[in-house]
Amino acid sequence: MHAITIAEPGGPEALVWREVPDPVPPGPGEVLVEVAASAVNRADVLQRRGFYEPPPGASRYPGLECAGTVAAVGDGVVGWRPGDRVCALLAGGGYAERVTVPAVQLLPVPDGLDLATAAALPEVCCTVWSNVFQVAGLRPGELLLVHGGASGIGTMAVQLAKVAGARVAVTAGSAEKLDRCAGLGADVLINYREQDFVSRVRAATGGRGADVVLDIIGAKYLARNVDVLAPGGRLVVIGLQGGVRAELDLGALLAKRGSVAATSLRARPVAEKGAIVAAVREHVWPLLADGRVRPVIDRRMPMAEAAEAHRVMESGAHVGKIVLTAG
Repeated sequence: MHAITIAEPGGPEALVWREVPDPVPPGPGEVLVEVAASAVNRADVLQRRGFYEPPPGASRYPGLECAGTVAAVGDGVVGWRPGDRVCALLAGGGYAERVTVPAVQLLPVPDGLDLATAAALPEVCCTVWSNVFQVAGLRPGELLLVHGGASGIGTMAVQLAKVAGARVAVTAGSAEKLDRCAGLGADVLINYREQDFVSRVRAATGGRGADVVLDIIGAKYLARNVDVLAPGGRLVVIGLQGGVRAELDLGALLAKRGSVAATSLRARPVAEKGAIVAAVREHVWPLLADGRVRPVIDRRMPMAEAAEAHRVMESGAHVGKIVLTAG
């Protein structure tokens, strides 16, 4: 088969499409997927640069999600058979023509979606559902602040929060991106290059603040994220684009009865990821089937051109997901 390889960490040019050995046959509880498409995530960029190693036992090829057809199933697998159209949450290996995945991390392709579109779903749906709803417990009538509202995760978070009856504030770096967020239902639009998100959220909530903050920035935003929390607010950090170390004012957090959680998805045990996938299938998949939620795809590119796809992601010019098609 062919896969995107990384011989040495570096720039996008480090990604090379070449022939590699086929995966070993699926073991007990595993499924072999013939990949039709994958999608680009920020974690893939970090892996390419040498900052985010795959967990032990995972494929060395990048790619945290894919869609395709089941090629073979291992012992003990029930509910899946060769030929099934699936998408999958991966620990790695999505940038390849075939990948082996635990069966509990598979999802059926939603009705009405093609495989390339479905490839844009597993990582964002699992990330948003597990963090915004399972960890932070967003409730109807609350306000969710999403940093990076025009990203793949951001565009999905806006839609799921609106369906759940919440209000949504987003930050983004251009009027065009904010317009796209508004089209998805965002209520409060904040250009982080020109406006202070703390004052904007307070003005929009009568001084109360955000009940939940979904943050991809990390250290650079920590103090202001605590400042913007409403009483009983919950901050969930899922990215570190703005650094890893910052001072936390515990007094400010205590005064608000607030909480801070930091999570990642890739290295979780299979059983935990399987539970998240099952919850997404129960709660999110019906919304995709009836059209209330949809993936936002910026562009589709051949998987062999993954280097260019990474350049697009690093430029920040995209809205939603960048999909890589195999074959």
